[in-house]
Amino acid sequence: MYLALFIIISLVSWGVSALLNHRFKKYSQVYLPLTGREVAEKMLRDNGITDVRVVSVQGHLTDHYDPRSKTINLSESVYNSANVSAAAVAAHECGHALQHAFGYAPLRMRTALVPVVSFASQWVTWILLGGILMIEVFPQLLSIGVGLYALITLFAFITLPVEMNASARAIAWMEQAGITDRATTPMASAALRSAAYTYVVAALSSLGTLVYYIMILVGRRD
Repeated sequence: MYLALFIIISLVSWGVSALLNHRFKKYSQVYLPLTGREVAEKMLRDNGITDVRVVSVQGHLTDHYDPRSKTINLSESVYNSANVSAAAVAAHECGHALQHAFGYAPLRMRTALVPVVSFASQWVTWILLGGILMIEVFPQLLSIGVGLYALITLFAFITLPVEMNASARAIAWMEQAGITDRATTPMASAALRSAAYTYVVAALSSLGTLVYYIMILVGRRD
């Protein structure tokens, strides 16, 4: 049963990734007057945020907001390009900056969990493996592993409203500011919606894996 679920999630994940790349490539052919950098800087200015820098980073779809350094990190293709995809990504990352500036609760919760989840992600695989191998002599180890994986799963689900809210802020501002119009706003929305699907699949995949390990743990106790 779990193998079938794993195969289904893997196929869905592949499909979502393919859709994401297809839409971003498609909408990168639709010209807009501002580059991703210019969109980000304008969105920050329009919202009164003056302490966040917009910088360029290497890689593809490596765009992110870093609350520690207060930087909008845009991949080179987004930073320098003037198209719907670049504008949507840049505005989305600024959405996170707005969340940070205005104290958006899910983002605060997610940020607080980062150190714990980083530790859990580093060790959970080994702890779960050791717990399964030693389940008859040291079942507590598997319980610890399940607890750590539960934190990772919680983090994945908290990420969903954070990402969706950032996209909603981005689309609303882009339309209000005249960055997109009646024709291009749905394109930007579709691009960001495709990106959101990846987080949904990741959360469901994490939940499925958590349930699998819980079944092992409960099965041993029975």
